[in-house]
Amino acid sequence: MRIIGGQFRGKQLNPGKKFKARPTTDFARESLFNILRNRVDFEEITFLDLFGGTGAISYEMASHGCRDITIVEKDSKHFSFIRECIEELKISRIASAVRGDVFRFIESSRRSYDLIFADPPYDLEKINEIPEKIFSSSLLKEDGLLIVEHGKKTDYSTHPNFKELRKYGSVHFSFFSYEKQDD
Repeated sequence: MRIIGGQFRGKQLNPGKKFKARPTTDFARESLFNILRNRVDFEEITFLDLFGGTGAISYEMASHGCRDITIVEKDSKHFSFIRECIEELKISRIASAVRGDVFRFIESSRRSYDLIFADPPYDLEKINEIPEKIFSSSLLKEDGLLIVEHGKKTDYSTHPNFKELRKYGSVHFSFFSYEKQDD
């Protein structure tokens, strides 16, 4: 796995062959960050990475200048790898890892974020619940953006906060935000 852009561009991070999580493909990550460059100021936002896996998206965020990153991961091997990468990249002042269940984190967190990225296992039983859980909590700021990575079998297009779908091979990104209220 390599970081595709920003200050750490080209840096290789190797989770090993027995690692269960699949990092978002380089092509999909590069496409996603091309979109984000036009929508967010990386240095000014708070970022939450749910189902962190390898942490690839968070390292890209740090590489692009994000200074406030939280990664949530339940699996102990994945969590350990994320912690190792945070140390290797020397980003412990801006990035923190939380070991725990994402759904419990959503319910218990008292913090709000500008950008939330969720990359659950594509076969997760509760994958369809993720947007609703986030929008019924205070996790996403009012002008924030939620991105859920998923496979082709998942369709969020009827969710009231759904905005658009981007497809990159087998990787799909659904974008969500709150409706703007007219004054």
